[in-house]
Amino acid sequence: MKKILLLSIALATLTVSCREEFLDSAPTETIGDAPAQTKLNGLYLMMINTGTGGTNLDHDDFGQKGYDIYSDLLSQDMALEAVNYGWYVNIANMAGQVDFTNTVNYKPWRYYYRIIAGANDVIDALGGTDSVPASDTDKFAMGQAKALRAYAYFYLMQFYTKGYNASEAAIPVYTKPQMPAAPKSTQAEVYALIVDDLTKAVNYLDGFDRANKGMIDQGVAKGLLAYTYAAMEQSVQAAALSKDIIANYGYPVTTRAQAVRMVQAPGATPSGGGFNSLTTPSWMWGFNIEVVNGLDLVSWWGQIDVFTYSYASVGTRKGIDLGLYNSMRTDDIRRNQFVVTNPSQNYPGNKFFDPNRVGQGQRQVTTDYIYMRVDEFYLLAAESLAKSGQEGEAKTILKNYLLNRQTDVSYIDALSGTALQNEIYKNTRLEFWGEGKSYLAFKRNKATVTRGSNHLFYVGQSFPYNDDRVSLKIPQEEILNNPNF
Repeated sequence: MKKILLLSIALATLTVSCREEFLDSAPTETIGDAPAQTKLNGLYLMMINTGTGGTNLDHDDFGQKGYDIYSDLLSQDMALEAVNYGWYVNIANMAGQVDFTNTVNYKPWRYYYRIIAGANDVIDALGGTDSVPASDTDKFAMGQAKALRAYAYFYLMQFYTKGYNASEAAIPVYTKPQMPAAPKSTQAEVYALIVDDLTKAVNYLDGFDRANKGMIDQGVAKGLLAYTYAAMEQSVQAAALSKDIIANYGYPVTTRAQAVRMVQAPGATPSGGGFNSLTTPSWMWGFNIEVVNGLDLVSWWGQIDVFTYSYASVGTRKGIDLGLYNSMRTDDIRRNQFVVTNPSQNYPGNKFFDPNRVGQGQRQVTTDYIYMRVDEFYLLAAESLAKSGQEGEAKTILKNYLLNRQTDVSYIDALSGTALQNEIYKNTRLEFWGEGKSYLAFKRNKATVTRGSNHLFYVGQSFPYNDDRVSLKIPQEEILNNPNF
């Protein structure tokens, strides 16, 4: 039986004391006088809990993986192929994200600011945002809290801005509990806090031996910092951190067999794939889901997997954009991750699935959530190196990585400039489809993506990264409750 220490600690200390204000001073999963690590465990639990975006009934409100689906749809790489039950229609048809009264905009805002409020509660208990803890225990807790705060601000910046613009007013910043409503800070100010938090987290987490991969350690903090530098167009720093993670943290790449269920050897039966277990060696950060977590239909698996009791299992499927799918080489094993049911529909039945592979078989979700794997930093290193003029090294990293996915990589030698960067971006989209990473690449690469034939809306229309319809609006609730707006 799978076990996770933080769950038993956090569940033993749960309390319900949620204030009615829009921006809670602390998440309901923490209590005011709890030890710092117990409070942190409550924040990790919040990342998978339902209703943390402020709703009780919405089946797309279930923490980080819910917003990974948001972002995959906003990137255009995930196509909503049916609307039987209505979830995500307001994103796919571009109506929700341009209407500040729509809860599409409210839920991520609520969720990430609740993470921030909870992290601030921990940081304040440890002496405040500028203090340096004396003991290792407190340093490890401070490092996790600062990384969680930075994680939340980073995602707010991806969703609620149109791309990096240092001088542009962005979102309010809160660095301690019970601060009065704040005006918008500039992107430069928000990113400066994210970089400072993650730099300190990396320092404080040196030597931290986490109990499980559900907790942030130094490698994960460096990963978040690498993404931050990449979003800020600081490619040299992003490349250096990505290479550091690859070289020094002991994570092997996701193998061919781990990447896709298929016939792995001549004469064998199909095997492999799943992306369903935190024990996968390449996974750096995720969550070990147990029955005690109470996840069922309202979960990432309940939206994506046909082998779970899910919307996907009854026809409301989300597939890879067919233009992106058709761009794959014929020798690319990732083609096998998707089951094409007819010319206009597919589903990721050989990438993400309950291991029992019985239709609607998983009712209580025990398949795990992935937040980060080491493969991300091979592609991010290649991208950042190419952008900083180090094309030879970028091509070497890209070729070595793609040998795990396709048989011929010789064509990469002839690529340079925009063509090389486009190839890296395409492979980032293919490799991490459904994992919530395509949107980050879409924004930082200033891309334009054309919807394929399996989308229900705007088929064949192109959307640039700064289109008003591919970012979210600051929600009505914030505007009404913040006198600075």
